[in-house]
Amino acid sequence: MAFLPGRRRHTARLFGVTLAAILGVGAVNGCSPSGSSHPPADSHTASVPPKTVTLDEHARGTVVRVSVGAAVLVRLHSTYWSVPTSSDPQVLAPVGKGGSTPATTCPPGAGCGLAVADFTARHPGTAHLSAHRNSCGEAMPCRPGDGSYTVTVEIT
Repeated sequence: MAFLPGRRRHTARLFGVTLAAILGVGAVNGCSPSGSSHPPADSHTASVPPKTVTLDEHARGTVVRVSVGAAVLVRLHSTYWSVPTSSDPQVLAPVGKGGSTPATTCPPGAGCGLAVADFTARHPGTAHLSAHRNSCGEAMPCRPGDGSYTVTVEIT
């Protein structure tokens, strides 16, 4: 800049200082000099709404991991199932009382419909969701293992 006369030299230096300040602020705010923006890693997860997990018979015997605030919905495909319950309502709290929803078109004794319960992950910890049934069809007792439902829910 030494080759610029008087006022131009001052203007060029002021421009350089201003540009350096702008780039410095951009770096502090997570912006690169090219103008692209990269938010801090933890700001993305803070704005994501809690997840909803829906469980059915296929989840029996599994471990499901969810975050605090997540909704856990249980939908068991037979009205012969009891209403699913949580082993620790302080950790995995029921929402409402749950119940059975019979299907509108179903032969008598077939148990068509759903046993439903909804839960909210309240605190970090572990809870077990469980339900049972004695009948697996009209006048048909359940085979060993078919009459119980348990899922372990780990909340972080």
